[in-house]
Amino acid sequence: MRQGRFDEPASETAQLYSESVSIDWRLYAYDIKGSLAHANALAAAGILTKEEREKIEAALTVIEAEIKAGDFRWDRSLEDVHMNIEAALTKRIGPAVAGKIHTARSRNDQVALDLRLYVKAEAAEICTRLRELQRMLLNLAERFQNTVLPGYTHLQRAQPIVLGHYFLAHIEAFDRDHGRIVDCARRADVLPLGSGAIAGSTIVLDREAIARELEFAKLSQNSVDAVGDRDFVAEFLFGLAMIGMHLSRFSEELVLWSTTEFGFITFSDAFSTGSSLMPQKKNPDMAELTRGKTGRLYGNLVAILTTLKGLPVSYQRDLQEDKGPLFDSVTTIKDALRIFAAMLPEITVHTGRMESAADDPNLLATDLAEYLVKKGMPFREAHEAVGKLVARGVAAKRALNDISLLEMQEISPLFEDDVLKIFDVRASLAKRTAVGAPSPENVAAQIARWKSLL
Repeated sequence: MRQGRFDEPASETAQLYSESVSIDWRLYAYDIKGSLAHANALAAAGILTKEEREKIEAALTVIEAEIKAGDFRWDRSLEDVHMNIEAALTKRIGPAVAGKIHTARSRNDQVALDLRLYVKAEAAEICTRLRELQRMLLNLAERFQNTVLPGYTHLQRAQPIVLGHYFLAHIEAFDRDHGRIVDCARRADVLPLGSGAIAGSTIVLDREAIARELEFAKLSQNSVDAVGDRDFVAEFLFGLAMIGMHLSRFSEELVLWSTTEFGFITFSDAFSTGSSLMPQKKNPDMAELTRGKTGRLYGNLVAILTTLKGLPVSYQRDLQEDKGPLFDSVTTIKDALRIFAAMLPEITVHTGRMESAADDPNLLATDLAEYLVKKGMPFREAHEAVGKLVARGVAAKRALNDISLLEMQEISPLFEDDVLKIFDVRASLAKRTAVGAPSPENVAAQIARWKSLL
């Protein structure tokens, strides 16, 4: 690239500072795929002969095989994946033919193309892994659809739910993640090739044909925007950060539930570690690591947003810094989704401990207030009345169902003999029939719904 314009070679220090091939070599398959499509377009435009196009195709196919086999030597002095592959092509078939491949193309639209192809492919892979995790959660939801446990708000026991309903909650969150990634991939599905460095080229190629070959749904409509647009990278990183956040929240619950204090679950030995000092320890490190890696996902998102915020429109060399955060987040999320899909089926659920914890009459305090509402009392008054009963029970170290009917009637004469029926957890759940609530019928219906959707 320096030939002609520069009198002196770049300093070794500058070369080491500016190279990106140590990171962007991962784009080699997409770069070659794009170059093959570009060569076809050049041949269609009469820039390449049929024989020249075939030479380029054969050589690029061999180069790709060498890279896959680990036999390709990446040269940092050539800066990036694009120039390394072009140099290898030139070495194989000579500059007379290889020198034509970059006609009507700039590294600006070339790297934009590679990145979009990469994001589209990785988005599809991540969507597949999200679906695998959802199916695993659905199996657990069906298996434990009748296991009662306390639901928690503020990490305090709140109201009874069933474990199946809890697993279904995570399915919903991961489905939103799936939708975000699909939506992001749709915006990445735009062909930038043909935009050149900033203003296209006087050699006009058939961009529609290139888009069909590379399976892009749309063409970019502005060459200035196309080479500098990294919105799709930022959006993809946001989607991955959201997946990480949901995995982190899930991890937090599993870590808490595995403690002696909760005792709701036990991680399998295969997904636990020990202590270097304390022989009795069994640590939930896979969940903790997932929780910790979410910080990297957030950092990668902030990194690209910070890079973009100060840039003029069109391509700037700062954009080279988009790949490290992108590649790291993709690898991190794929690994985390793989771990969770493998770890969850091996968790031991202590249903007896959960149901014992749910056998707490105070979890039905709201049911008791609603009992009064059904008798005609305004909810705020009912809330206050039951609050007084709870306070009386706490002072006397008694549960709500241990407070006599006479004592209840001192608070409100609306309490009658049938009030004792309130303190039945499964009867309470059976009444929670509003859409989205955890009645047995609703949970079974949601399991059937997700079976159909997945």
